[in-house]
Amino acid sequence: MNEIIFLVEEAAERGFAARALCESIFTEADDLPSLETNVRDAVHCHFDEANMPRVIRLHFTREQVIAV
Repeated sequence: MNEIIFLVEEAAERGFAARALCESIFTEADDLPSLETNVRDAVHCHFDEANMPRVIRLHFTREQVIAV
């Protein structure tokens, strides 16, 4: 595996939540630097050295509601 992609959303309470696509990995953080650290740690815990992805891609989404 060359890369793993995380879908990042703003958490309902505060901060950010990140969920990996195609893997069972989820983590949260109050700010972006902490999120990067938590995602990196979660990936290291999930994979052994032989299967470790070389790149972590964070895909940010934002939901916006507008009045009609």
